Amino acid sequence: MILHSYWRSTTSFRVRAALNLKGVSYTSVSVDLPSGEQHGDAYRAINPGYGVPALVLDDGTVLTQSLAIIDYLDAIYPEPPMLSSDPVQRARQLAAALTIATDVHPVNNLRVLAELEGRFGASDDDKVSWMRHWMAKGFAALEALLPGGESFAFGDAPDLADLCIVAQCVNAHRFGMPLAPYPKVTRIEAACLSVPEIAAAAPDAQPEAGVG
Repeated sequence: MILHSYWRSTTSFRVRAALNLKGVSYTSVSVDLPSGEQHGDAYRAINPGYGVPALVLDDGTVLTQSLAIIDYLDAIYPEPPMLSSDPVQRARQLAAALTIATDVHPVNNLRVLAELEGRFGASDDDKVSWMRHWMAKGFAALEALLPGGESFAFGDAPDLADLCIVAQCVNAHRFGMPLAPYPKVTRIEAACLSVPEIAAAAPDAQPEAGVG
């Protein structure tokens, strides 16, 4: 398997973590998002959506979108599971994961920030304020959605919700978003980063960290 990703991408972090947890070996190929490499013909042939991650299977099949990739991995490599077999628990896990993956991340990604600057003249400070606003909305919703506990979001092992939450915490720290008002989120982040497979998937642990 080949994982096309960018070291700082939080969606790539999710997939790297899932691959590591499931013990799946893969080759990582870096796509330099800040330089616009994702818009070149070579990468467009892999992912017409210009995003990362993209997972190329051994037979050449290309999978895109982090949650879809993780769903595939869960089907092929079921242990450890990223979603519960219980329908209600599964729905709750998905709701928490999607709060990050559909409500927060899409309005904070590189292409949206570029449009804010290009179309509306947003300054760097404006863009940071925008990102913090949507992160605060998402984390507040998570605090209400998540059950109490002592470790991960929905039990004693990390699941899809945990991977989305810990990845979004990376952006929160990067852009100075205080997490103290969200004790469940901070608990989950600490629990996730105590797992070697997840810590190894974090942006700062990647070979390219700090470049671009």
